[in-house]
Amino acid sequence: MTSAAPLLPQRPSYSIDAVLDYDGHSVSVEETITYPNVTGQQLTAFVLAAVPNLWLDCFILGEVNVDGLPAREVALNGQRLEIYPQNTVVEGATAVLGISYRLELPFIPDIDPNVSRPRIFGYTKIQTNLTNWYPFVVPYRGGEWILHDPWYYGEHLVYEAADYSVDLRFTDPATAPVVAASGAPTPASDSTRYTLAAGRAFAISASREFQVSTEQVGDVAASSYTFPFFQGQGQAALRASTQALQLYAQQFGPYPHKTLSIVMGDFNDGMEYSAFFFLPKDFYNLYNATAPHNYLISVAAHETAHQWWFDPVANDQALQPWLDEALATYGERLFYETFLPGSLPSWWSYRVDFFRPQGFVDVPIYNFQGFRPYTDAVYFQGAHFLEDLRLRVGDETFFAVLQDYFLQYRGRIATAVDFFGLLRSHTTSDYSDLVRQYFQNIY
Repeated sequence: MTSAAPLLPQRPSYSIDAVLDYDGHSVSVEETITYPNVTGQQLTAFVLAAVPNLWLDCFILGEVNVDGLPAREVALNGQRLEIYPQNTVVEGATAVLGISYRLELPFIPDIDPNVSRPRIFGYTKIQTNLTNWYPFVVPYRGGEWILHDPWYYGEHLVYEAADYSVDLRFTDPATAPVVAASGAPTPASDSTRYTLAAGRAFAISASREFQVSTEQVGDVAASSYTFPFFQGQGQAALRASTQALQLYAQQFGPYPHKTLSIVMGDFNDGMEYSAFFFLPKDFYNLYNATAPHNYLISVAAHETAHQWWFDPVANDQALQPWLDEALATYGERLFYETFLPGSLPSWWSYRVDFFRPQGFVDVPIYNFQGFRPYTDAVYFQGAHFLEDLRLRVGDETFFAVLQDYFLQYRGRIATAVDFFGLLRSHTTSDYSDLVRQYFQNIY
């Protein structure tokens, strides 16, 4: 039996006015952050992630103010942007941060995903991607601002839930590209406003080559954005994603947004954002409709699952990446179990067990010796743990735990302690041997 959802704390809001020069590969931005101080502390500084500053000459910072006054001090070091207001922000007060900046977008090179994670932010000859492109206030936990160092693989950022209003304009409206975005669009005379409630990360992808297919799933508009000659593959990805949307809404809880953008990337990486995800171009190239366990379908189901395990229920992706990645990978298993049961054994073999995964599940991204050991442990050993746990406690309890986990931690940042605490409240079964087998820590 699930319990009532806790009251959610106030969340920040981001109002962003962006002008994109598509051919000049630059963006001019005026950003306003309304930040309610619910940290339990008086704040004399804010720490923001300014990820574009990781690229040389990309992030050009302009004026910064807090509550209409120029910031007393601004410090920018790598991705870390510290803003010091003139006045202390007391607990329960709301601060308004204003930031002006320009982005000179970097070119996205071809990178072997087995060596290092391909870059998504920037532009190619046919696509511009704005991901982690605006400074955002990082979570404040235990007296610290949580901003981890980037790594060669995995994700390092932790996000608070926030509301977004993004106005996007183009320097040349006559040649404006097609836009995929995290939020629901409302066109205006010279711009489009995208709105997103309680999201973690707002992403945009633009291309003059995009061809769009949309399918309505209840009150959700799911859209597939593909390049020419890939319409069939795009339809397959859209179909898998809409099936997964309906399935996960039944098994986990309601999908939280009104749109979902499924975007073909001009690079080889899959990546989730709020109401938005990329699928790698090679998966479209390699798609074979006669082999339903192929990567395009399985990863579409995986990235759709992140719209539950990353977006409404967040976690520390650097220190406890299994909480979203193992659950998203197991979402693939549920997808095949439901829609392609005859292909479920081959999915386990082809997707999960091909590299004979090993290692503890609950290891930070920094502790692995490469991309392959990381995914083997976090994604695939994580899926095996969840499968063994399901067999141990039974379907009724297993899905009750997932539904309650979604209910209790929606809009929050969950931990392994939270997950296992909830699990213990739902079952008296002894699963301690599974924890010892799959985890280096005892929860």
